[in-house]
Amino acid sequence: MKIKPEEMKNGVMMQYFEWNLPNDGNLWKQLKDDAKHLHEIGITAVWIPPAYKADEQQDEGYATYDLYDLGEFEQNNTVRTKYGTKQELKEMIEELHRYKISVYLDTVMNHKSEGDYTEKFMVKEVDPKDRTKELGDAFEIQGWTGYQFKGRSGKYSGFKWHWYHFSGVGFDDAKKRSGVFKIMGENKDWSSGVDDENGNYDFLLGNDIDLNHPEVIKELNSWGLWVSEELNLDGMRLDAIKHMKDQFVKQFVETIRAKRGKDFYAVGEYWSGDRKKLENYLEVVDNTVDLFDVPLHYNLWEASQKGKDYDMQTLFDNALFISHPEEAVTFVDNHDSQAGSSLESQIQDWFKPLAYGLILLMKDGYPCLFYGDYYKIKDKESPHRLIIDIILKARCQYAYGEQTNYFDHPCTVGFVRMGDKEHADSGLAFLISNDEDGDKKMNVGKDRKGETWIDITGSIEQTVVIDENGDGLFLVKGRNLSIWAKG
Repeated sequence: MKIKPEEMKNGVMMQYFEWNLPNDGNLWKQLKDDAKHLHEIGITAVWIPPAYKADEQQDEGYATYDLYDLGEFEQNNTVRTKYGTKQELKEMIEELHRYKISVYLDTVMNHKSEGDYTEKFMVKEVDPKDRTKELGDAFEIQGWTGYQFKGRSGKYSGFKWHWYHFSGVGFDDAKKRSGVFKIMGENKDWSSGVDDENGNYDFLLGNDIDLNHPEVIKELNSWGLWVSEELNLDGMRLDAIKHMKDQFVKQFVETIRAKRGKDFYAVGEYWSGDRKKLENYLEVVDNTVDLFDVPLHYNLWEASQKGKDYDMQTLFDNALFISHPEEAVTFVDNHDSQAGSSLESQIQDWFKPLAYGLILLMKDGYPCLFYGDYYKIKDKESPHRLIIDIILKARCQYAYGEQTNYFDHPCTVGFVRMGDKEHADSGLAFLISNDEDGDKKMNVGKDRKGETWIDITGSIEQTVVIDENGDGLFLVKGRNLSIWAKG
């Protein structure tokens, strides 16, 4: 069972990294210094990148080496990670907690990268496009599957990884050849409860962790409890769960909640635009995790690509938040969708303010703001920070109460939030257009009769006076957004 933390009500998560951050060890210090500002703009949680030792210092953290090394030990030619030291990490989390900002660690348990030494074992090569299809008889290979963690010397955990803790590898060092090699042995096979793309999508990259192995399950559960306590985490973002045994994920989260409390947060990255797959996953794991709303992301991406040729009435079609408003994490872009990434589907700049207006102001879903959209990608400052600040302020002040949608025109759509008694003068009218200037008659409630509403984005100078029926004729400029509230 899970319960939503109190601070998540009308909360906003921020993904505080992008692919191209410099390898300067400064992210934890930067985030600590930014805590007060994040609190002031309405950020209630941050998702931080993998904070443990990777195969090399410059790696973003997804090529995992030692989960127990949070930038504390001399391993792989470095003490710090790309983002800083363990001490800086802990100080950063303490500062965020001072401002009542939750911290979610990016958790990578699907695979490990290059080990400390090679081992010989038997494998069968499989078709990369159909991993259920074996390409011949078993043969011996040499893989980098031995992990000793000499720099850590057994501190926190004495567990040593070997070939039999993995289900597959992607490289034969003996022949210097890449492929998808399924490890042979007792009780060895690809996991069930994974995505059926490529026949069975258990193997993604590197050394694929065998989530059926009792020793592995015990060790990863122990690590999850340790890191949650060590860093005083509030939750986790679970990487690549479409490639992981679903029942492992379920029991892992339940194991941590048994110790950390039912409000320990978990969101999984199941990258699929198929809502039915996401719904099925939620059912199988008894809703123990939230999921990123990838179908909505793809709708936003398509709308930004097609411009006026996209029917805005279909913008929410098949979105996860429609069927699972409590389990959907809505987002515009992230490190996987940004330009140059493996799942590139970056929303075009003209549409990003419209997209953020949608996810930050609508009632359903838990919105996630991307570092690259708010701060910068590489050295290029984001052009969206000012409008996102305005939208975030509108969320804090006005985005309360029930929602009425007005998705009744191919180019101009919007919704109304009716407000509530707890937040004085709350309630808003929101419009976006993907073509020409537009307008829409929307009802904000008879109790608003005679009120004068303004567009708080500053895009439109005219005001709107609410009539005796609670209606107003709200305006929006072409390829833009407007946010109307009591002036």
